[in-house]
Amino acid sequence: MYFGYSIIYVASVPETLAFYDKAFGLQTGFLHESELYGELKTGATTLAFAADEMAKVNGLSMRPNRANERPAGYEIALVTDDPESAFDKAVSAGAVAVTAPQAKPWGQIVGYLRDNNGCLVEICSPIGG
Repeated sequence: MYFGYSIIYVASVPETLAFYDKAFGLQTGFLHESELYGELKTGATTLAFAADEMAKVNGLSMRPNRANERPAGYEIALVTDDPESAFDKAVSAGAVAVTAPQAKPWGQIVGYLRDNNGCLVEICSPIGG
């Protein structure tokens, strides 16, 4: 078994993909013609988004991710060699700053943002570097 992908349910898949491109430079790898599912090019593990209505189609019940509500108990971690610049770029693209990047005792630089859906996004340097 291996970890293949995460799917985050959002109000608008195309808007979310566009936001991640503008804020983090992550390009769309796939968008279904229905616009109910899409994936970002993120390396070996895929970050995907599905429209809220897909949760119902799949028989799931959940609290929707919304910018004006408290974030759910997960975060998306994006690793970069320059977390400070990446953080600033994301904020200028519409991400909401939560905690500015700061050095952690384990040697990593970590900052937190909220995306256009209110999801927590960690911008960090590689661990140990």
